[in-house]
Amino acid sequence: MFKRHLTMALAALAMLLTTVAPAAADEGMWTFDNFPTAAVKTGYGVTIDKAWLDHVQASAVRLSTGCSASVVSGQGLVLTNHHCVSACAQNLSTAGRDYIKMGFTAPARTDERLCPGMQAEILLSISDVGARVAAATDGRSGADFTRARDATKSAIEKEACAGQEAKQRCQVVTLYQGGQFKLYIYRKFSDVRLVFAPEQSTAFFGGDPDNFNFPRYDLDCSFVRLYENGAPVATPTHLRWNASAPKAGDLVFVAGNPGSTQRLLTADQLLVQRNSVLPQTLLRTSELRGRLIAYGERGPEEQRTALHTLFGLENRFKVNYGQFQALSIPGFIEAKQAADMALKARVDADPKLKAQVGDPWAEIAAADRVYGSIVAPAMLLERQPAQGSDLFNYARKLVRAAAERAKPDADRLPEYSDSKLALVEKEVLDAKPVDVGVERVVLEFWLTKVREYLTADAPETKLMLGKDSPEALALRLSGSRLADPAYRKQLWDGGEAAIAASDDPMIQYVRATDPAARAVRKVLDDQVEGPIERAQKRIAAARFAVYGDSIYPDATFTLRISYGRVAGWEEAGRTVPPFTVFSGLYERATGAWPFALTQPWLSAQSTLNPDTVFDISTTNDTTGGNSGSPLINAKGEVIGALFDGNIHSLGGSYAYEAATNRSVSVSTAAITEALGKVYRDPALVAELLER
Repeated sequence: MFKRHLTMALAALAMLLTTVAPAAADEGMWTFDNFPTAAVKTGYGVTIDKAWLDHVQASAVRLSTGCSASVVSGQGLVLTNHHCVSACAQNLSTAGRDYIKMGFTAPARTDERLCPGMQAEILLSISDVGARVAAATDGRSGADFTRARDATKSAIEKEACAGQEAKQRCQVVTLYQGGQFKLYIYRKFSDVRLVFAPEQSTAFFGGDPDNFNFPRYDLDCSFVRLYENGAPVATPTHLRWNASAPKAGDLVFVAGNPGSTQRLLTADQLLVQRNSVLPQTLLRTSELRGRLIAYGERGPEEQRTALHTLFGLENRFKVNYGQFQALSIPGFIEAKQAADMALKARVDADPKLKAQVGDPWAEIAAADRVYGSIVAPAMLLERQPAQGSDLFNYARKLVRAAAERAKPDADRLPEYSDSKLALVEKEVLDAKPVDVGVERVVLEFWLTKVREYLTADAPETKLMLGKDSPEALALRLSGSRLADPAYRKQLWDGGEAAIAASDDPMIQYVRATDPAARAVRKVLDDQVEGPIERAQKRIAAARFAVYGDSIYPDATFTLRISYGRVAGWEEAGRTVPPFTVFSGLYERATGAWPFALTQPWLSAQSTLNPDTVFDISTTNDTTGGNSGSPLINAKGEVIGALFDGNIHSLGGSYAYEAATNRSVSVSTAAITEALGKVYRDPALVAELLER
């Protein structure tokens, strides 16, 4: 059905791609410093002024878990999704107290629990630093370009946050594929504590069958609180809580941090995704999913400890599969090729612009040929090694941080610059449980794929495995002492000397194999990413010259705002309404996973208003990373928390299709009703309603 509907949309989509016209109504993940106020006024008759935008920006939160959130009370209370804090809930759980299964409530502030590794950030300001980056990189190529770019970005970040590192984070953000560089300064909070999380079976009611579908009946919400110096942070600027549901057609906004889109990529770049990256990713994700399911079937404790990793894999698989389908539909790539050629023709017709831009499309095609030849080692050794292994992740960060901290800031890998080290340190040192059984499963799988994809005779395979089998090596590595946060702190504080002296098997393994991973990274930096960014910068200049700034940049996990309306869509000759209500939850329940209700919901049925709006479908343009974003009405009040999209939204990585692309949010009406009558938490309700 997804494929059929996306095919039906191709005529309009092809026209959009061919012309690369300014965004259509409701399309766009806009930066706060370039919001299309006039378009909203024309389309909806509503004026969004700077004061409104500033208030929303100051209330929007970015979480280090890859999610979004919003401040919703004056005492640092933050609304997000359950799946954005599920790792926290699992890390706080034990065999005797499973917060994923039971849910989590904090009767008093003293019961709120620290989320290991989680950091929250609120954007303070945006400024343009493009001229400085351009001055440092113009005329450079290859490794020189990459080094100059990274050194300049690092210097800007370090200067901007000098003396404020404990409370601020500075980030130079690349927009329009190198067309703009902006400095984002964030207020950061490193003490984030869990306040409330429902049972996962409630937050994810319908499980994988309902994921990326609608109607939905999910209470995918949770609350955390920001702390500083042991006390809740005062947040007088926050979104007011509106417990009333919107109406169909109402104007709504989503403020959050969409992770990544590829709408401005060239056709050659999309072909690499379709032909190499996505097929390999889908195969690996599918097989690892099967291994973790089998592991969970060994017993209830194995099932509990594997649940979070499995949940993420299943969600990622569905997203990647939707992306692969979109790129595989006949005509999609051809439409993008036509768009590339249309812009190139406009450039070629203007001698001055032609002299400035050249032929960046050919340069990108050449770099992509290099990338296509090294996708497997790039993914397995550098970009996605040992996915799901906390022990490997700790070891790599410890080994690399020790090596990089010994260098001048300008010469380091970007992720270990001074501006980023505090978060790396927090992620490494915060205490959380490590399950040896899950570690063995994911390590064994990864090493098997290294041998399979790179072949047994490859030098990289011989280095990674030696004479060991994947099974024997995974067993040895899973015996690492890195599960102990005290030992990790010892290595972090001891730097290169402590790392070199360590006899820990995982530390020794990463030290021995990291040169191979760094070699792959150097090829990526010098022959792929550097040349592509230089070329994309000139394509961006061409777009600005031809179309102006009426286009929005691709998502970069930085703060954006989208606008749209509450709306359903037409599906196979029927209308999908934009709302679900509580009565539909009970009608959908079967008593068996994933459609089983917990006892609190069964007990509360007679007290709940059956007409309470549960989940909402809107036309907002969103993507992964927007999870937890507030759904906001025209008054600037929060009326929901975005947690998903429909199946048609998965093609949104590459283009927005207005007829069927929908975002899905849980309503504040449902959250308020559930908190009061199912979870019986009057204090939290009173805080939200500011009583």
